Amino acid sequence: MIKKYYLLSPGPTPVPESVLSAAAEPIIHHRTPEFSSIFMETVEGLKYVHQTKEDVFVLTSSGTGAMEAAVVNLLCPGDKVITLNGGKFGERWGQICRVYGADVKEIILDWGEPFTKEQLADELKANPDTKAVFATLSETSSGTVYDIQGYGEVVAKTDALLVVDGISGLGATPCPMDEWNVDVMVSGSQKSFMIPPGLAYIAFSPKAWKCVERSTLPKFYFDAKKYKKNLEKRTTPYTPAITLIIQQKKALDIIKTMGLEKLFEHHRILGDATRAAVKAIGLELLSKQPGNILTAIKVPEGVDGIKLVKTMQGKYKAYIAGGQEPYKGKIFRIAHLGYMGGFDIIIALTALEMTLSELDYDFETGKAIKAAEEILKENWE
Repeated sequence: MIKKYYLLSPGPTPVPESVLSAAAEPIIHHRTPEFSSIFMETVEGLKYVHQTKEDVFVLTSSGTGAMEAAVVNLLCPGDKVITLNGGKFGERWGQICRVYGADVKEIILDWGEPFTKEQLADELKANPDTKAVFATLSETSSGTVYDIQGYGEVVAKTDALLVVDGISGLGATPCPMDEWNVDVMVSGSQKSFMIPPGLAYIAFSPKAWKCVERSTLPKFYFDAKKYKKNLEKRTTPYTPAITLIIQQKKALDIIKTMGLEKLFEHHRILGDATRAAVKAIGLELLSKQPGNILTAIKVPEGVDGIKLVKTMQGKYKAYIAGGQEPYKGKIFRIAHLGYMGGFDIIIALTALEMTLSELDYDFETGKAIKAAEEILKENWE
């Protein structure tokens, strides 16, 4: 039997065929009017997804590069910051800040637990010298979304900045940068932006630029001032990932044609279908505040969680994601992000049912698929 590869992970995500084919086109030089035109159209498309009037800078890096760029461009050694750690990527904010000598107040949350704007207000009141709050829109390790709108309301009343990791969430769930008072937004290419890994994006509010001007942390490749100066010349300070940018323009054309609201609704439908399906066969979600980016599911008692993921990936070629420490073997994660459709969810659930049956989990075969189909049929256009 031919075994087809199904990419069902929260990153990288599937890439549309028209976007893939762009990588086969002849390479062009980046210091030309031809590339500058493509580049500036890409920047405008990124501003549309970020929902901002501010510049969006394109970095040749993974999303973590944009996270580091945020830290080194905003802070001075010894600045006090608050980091919200509800998983591996919230944890990363604290790690980066410490490397650069920030005074980190890390709020450690149980994975999947919410953190309210009232709790954040209390923390800021107790730490009035806070220069920045580092938060996560969608915590990929736990499948949780956080109240960025509420955080923006709270932080905007202070001198602090709100810095948001939107790497997995932006484009899949609402987070309008300007409207929600986000001062710095970072994102990455391999999630809802529907291209391969390799590009990261960062945007600064006017309030954030004042901190960029005072920042004394060392920086070279990620110096935001260089990117701003070069963007005015319709280019980048260093050699860009030319082909990825061309692919990103094509993917952004797809996104703009569909429209953000329909894109959010698309992810909502896939998320609802996935959640209904796993609950129908007695499985539990990890998160109390699940998002439409991916679903983190607890491994049922008596089932080997490591074997579950390995079977789905190795035998059925359904590449979901396992849990990360400290939840390795305890959860698995099915994405419904970016260039995925309803039948991708059916494939994921079919592979899951076949795997669970093989691992002797007691459930009614077909029940997950039926639950998902009901939601998909109700919303199919």
